[in-house]
Amino acid sequence: MIKAEPKTILNFLANHFDSLKDLFDAQVENGIIHQEVLAQIMTERDDQIQSQLIEYKILRKLGDDFEFRDTYFKLFEFILNEFRPLLPETIQKYEQSIGALFKKIREGINGDTLILKNRIDDLNNEIKEFSEAVEKNTIRLLAETRELKSNVDKLDYKEKVRKASFWIDYYILPLNNILDINHGDSITNKLFDISEYVNVRRLNFSDENIRLQFEKVYTFLIQTNDDLLRQSKLLTNELLPLIERIRTESIILTGWMEFLKQPYKSPVPKVFKGERNYPYNNDMYLNAKEYIEQFAADETIILEEPIANSDKWVFNKDLYKGKMMSQLPLDSFFDWCGLTLRGEYKEIETDKFFALTGLLFEDGIVLELDESSKDRKLIKTNQMTLRVPKIKVIKHGIS
Repeated sequence: MIKAEPKTILNFLANHFDSLKDLFDAQVENGIIHQEVLAQIMTERDDQIQSQLIEYKILRKLGDDFEFRDTYFKLFEFILNEFRPLLPETIQKYEQSIGALFKKIREGINGDTLILKNRIDDLNNEIKEFSEAVEKNTIRLLAETRELKSNVDKLDYKEKVRKASFWIDYYILPLNNILDINHGDSITNKLFDISEYVNVRRLNFSDENIRLQFEKVYTFLIQTNDDLLRQSKLLTNELLPLIERIRTESIILTGWMEFLKQPYKSPVPKVFKGERNYPYNNDMYLNAKEYIEQFAADETIILEEPIANSDKWVFNKDLYKGKMMSQLPLDSFFDWCGLTLRGEYKEIETDKFFALTGLLFEDGIVLELDESSKDRKLIKTNQMTLRVPKIKVIKHGIS
């Protein structure tokens, strides 16, 4: 039992985060925190917190060494985005656990409601853990693939191909099969069956509390199915093409890749080595392309329009209508618009000019336009020069 208050533990995690991150990295690297490593980190960070680490149940002893308790290890995995990719067979175990719980729910649907409620809760938790495991794997595989593509570790081509083949054969393709909705035995397909059953029960079950439980599971399944579909698309549309491209950069490299997979089971291919390479050789293109792509960073760049600090002008129609009515009759309406704006501002802004022309449609005025006349007025605004006809404005019934 932990005697400390929850806030005390949270403050402890925040105050000693750097030391805890070093300990987390040490466990990720070695699978355990050796006593010497713990002492070294405490000395380097000047943090003598070993007793609190045990008291708050953050670490536990394993002989002379230590390790994070699962709760804190998962917390640091989550906040540091450092997930260890799970083998597909590890994720596959959720098919059995979810299937077994679903079977129990169907068989005991008319039995004890308390047991039924607990089984529904457990089913919801299993689906949640499965969904999170898939999301973590996809995130990790995407990061690994991008690192391999940019060749951060400066791997030679043989090692690069070996790693690409490893990720495809042992992680990406099996995970894709688990998520493939068209595959009859996939977990995704099973979740759809559960969703249909839960959808019916949430509407017609006699006990209201159980109906609410089914409603909760159904809502979560809708979201989960969308998430899994998105992860599946990520695998098929982004990960596989990206990693396949590493393996099949060219026909020559593909041939080498096949040879390097089993170098002792086929004769060594004849390699033509030019004595001198020119910039216009075909080989130069592929070599330069691979070299440049090592340093290409796939970063998303978002450009945002700068926010103007100027005040937005609001057209006061009543004010300008009053001015216009007081000066009627007008010999040329557009000239009046230009003169009015120029009298108030340094220049005629196009938006303000067009706003003012809307007064032509006001009630209480009569317009006169000689359509046969080719006489046009030029009005210069800050953005354009307008060529407008001469329109007279008179009061209604008064010339």
